[in-house]
Amino acid sequence: MTKIKITQVKSVIDRPKRQKDTVKALGLRKMHQTVVHEATPQILGMVRKVNHLVKVEEA
Repeated sequence: MTKIKITQVKSVIDRPKRQKDTVKALGLRKMHQTVVHEATPQILGMVRKVNHLVKVEEA
C-alpha cells in the first residue's frame, strides 16, 4: 500500500468540532506538523473532510 504525508497548514481554531476531531484523529496537533499514514480508504476519507486544512503528498 502506498504511503502519504499529511501536513497541517491551517489552524483548527474557529472550526467545527467534527473537523477538529478529524485532524486530531489523523495525529496532527500543531501547525506544520507532518505525519505519515498508509493510503487506506478510511484515511483518505478523513483527509477529504479536512482538505482545506492540510497538505497531502505521496511519500
